[in-house]
Amino acid sequence: MPLSGRAVLVTGAGRGLGRAYAVAIAAQGAGVVVNDVDVESAHSTVSMIAAAGGTAVAAPGSVADHSSAQVMVEACTTHFGRIDALVNNAAINSQGAPESFRPEDIDRFLAVNVRGVLLMGIATIAAMRRRNDGVIINVTSGAHIGLADMSLYAATKGAVASLTYAWALDLAGTGIRVLGVSPWAATSMALKPETMPSPDRIAPVVAYLVGSGSRGLSGQVVRWDGTRLSLLRPPSFAGPFVESDGSQESIARAFDTQLRPGAWPVGMAGRDLSEEIRVS
Repeated sequence: MPLSGRAVLVTGAGRGLGRAYAVAIAAQGAGVVVNDVDVESAHSTVSMIAAAGGTAVAAPGSVADHSSAQVMVEACTTHFGRIDALVNNAAINSQGAPESFRPEDIDRFLAVNVRGVLLMGIATIAAMRRRNDGVIINVTSGAHIGLADMSLYAATKGAVASLTYAWALDLAGTGIRVLGVSPWAATSMALKPETMPSPDRIAPVVAYLVGSGSRGLSGQVVRWDGTRLSLLRPPSFAGPFVESDGSQESIARAFDTQLRPGAWPVGMAGRDLSEEIRVS
């Protein structure tokens, strides 16, 4: 089997996409460490994998807790003797207008969606450096490009995408690769699940990325909506680059003549906001 002999840690694998990733990876022969903050859900996924003939162990805990992150990685290296891949999937979601989020909401999202990804990645990188081999798959979202009523979630997933690019550069040449996945699937976190593919449809892409077939890739975010595969273009400074002497007149001229007319469409839907701006 393609992943035979490999050991993979999947966070947030008690339900939804995380469970689908864990099941698909185990079905290809890997040993899987199943994490979820919900203990019962983690063990349920382990039972599902075992019933299908796969191998998995549960490592419940919060990704936002430093000690728990260490324990999860140690569970993988202790039980399977190695860690070949981390699927950094655990996250929470919500929607609402920007002013609707309370300080405690912001803290909770940052703790799980950003701190959790950082802690899991850092612990995994330390373990992978012993062999200078492995792959980290950070699960981001197309929402980070911009999606109305999802600004807080989008901000955290933008951070995950940025970590993917930065870690890939940090680890270039070590044998450790970092990739991102932007899935589109029907889960409890989805806005319109009835129009979206099932997690089982999405999971094979992640199973492929944790294997040797993706060895030539790092620093890329893969978009998969159940029908079409693509790579997200990493952010970059876009021309034209307009020379300016720094005066107010020079800056205004640059915007009026070249920058404003070349402003980019915004968000996943590619909206041109130039006609929607309310001028007071």
